[in-house]
Parts: sequence; C-alpha cells; structure tokens
Amino acid sequence: MYVRFGKRLLDLALAGTALIVFSPAIALVALLVRTRLGSPVLFTQVRPGKDGLPFRMIKFRTMTDARDASGQLLPDDVRLTRFGRLLRSTSLDELPELWNVVRGEMSLVGPRPLLMQYLPLYSEDQRRRHNVLPGLTGWAQVNGRNRTTWEERFAQDTWYVDHASLAVDLRILVLTVLKVVRRDGVAAEGHATMPAFLGNSAEQRRAA
Repeated sequence: MYVRFGKRLLDLALAGTALIVFSPAIALVALLVRTRLGSPVLFTQVRPGKDGLPFRMIKFRTMTDARDASGQLLPDDVRLTRFGRLLRSTSLDELPELWNVVRGEMSLVGPRPLLMQYLPLYSEDQRRRHNVLPGLTGWAQVNGRNRTTWEERFAQDTWYVDHASLAVDLRILVLTVLKVVRRDGVAAEGHATMPAFLGNSAEQRRAA
C-alpha cells in the first residue's frame, strides 16, 4: 500500500516543501554556477527511470567544458573544479532533482539513476533495481555511496526494492542528512565519482 500510494504522497509533500524552503539556496547556487562555470547552469542527461524508461534528469553543472587539442572533452576528474567538488560533496548539485521528484520521474528514495548504456550490462537480478522509481538518495548512498564496489551497490539497490517501506524511507532520509553533513563517500579513490560499470564477469553472468 505504501509503495503504491503513500510513497508518492510523501514525495510530493517533502519535495514540494523543500523546493520552497530551499529556493533562496537554489537561486544562489545557480548564480554561483553561472559566475564560476558559465552557461548552461543546469546539466541535464537522459537516465533510465522505472522499468528502464528514459527521463531527463536535472542537476546543477559541476564541470567545465575543457577540451584537448583534438576537441575531445577532458576526463571528468580534470574538468571537475574545486567549486564543483564542493557542490558534489554538499549534494547542492542535486537540488534541481527535486523537480524530477515533483514531476513523478524520481522518488526521494530509491536506487540512484545511472547511465542508459548500462542497461544491457545488468544481470537479471541487478535489473530489478528498475522495478521502482529511481531516487534522490537510496540505501546504497547511505551505505558507502560512491566508495562501494558495483556488486555491493547493486546488492543494496535490490535490497531496497525488496524492503521498501515508510520506515525504511524515513531511515534513509535521516541517514542521508547525516552523510551530507559529514560529506562521506562522495567519490571512489582516483575518480570524480565511481569508475564506469563494464558489466559482470563470466562467472557472474552464468550465476545470473
């Protein structure tokens, strides 16, 4: 009952309130992004939502458009500025995703939306992460965030799919606030966020 009806009501109530309460902060961050990184202020990217269906996720921009001599974008960790790292470590870059929640494309809590190109790489069990709406935060984000392995992260995502409830969601939201305050697990060592997911090993595919 909660997952079908109550979760959406909680999303609308909390995300709508947060958009109003944080509107001054959103406006200030937008101004700072425009001043320090230029236009566009917002970064949008197509991500897989519930059932793998695509939607356009909105975030504040955190990287420059720096390119090499051949015109190719430089690696993420080079283009991610000190200011961009601050936005990510405080999760301020994700405030625009509240609009995705209000629109019903995301939930406050759920597996984080990854990249479209990962969809064919999942095992059957990993693919279950798309049985629910993707989230602004999730069980994986309060249990290591970007400093876990892909296998651990997917296991945490599917755990959430099997155990979603009001109590679990409230617990994740409280733990998320603590994580943001402490700035825990923002990036894997040597990466701007996490290394790319390249698929499962042959053994894992056979087991799946």
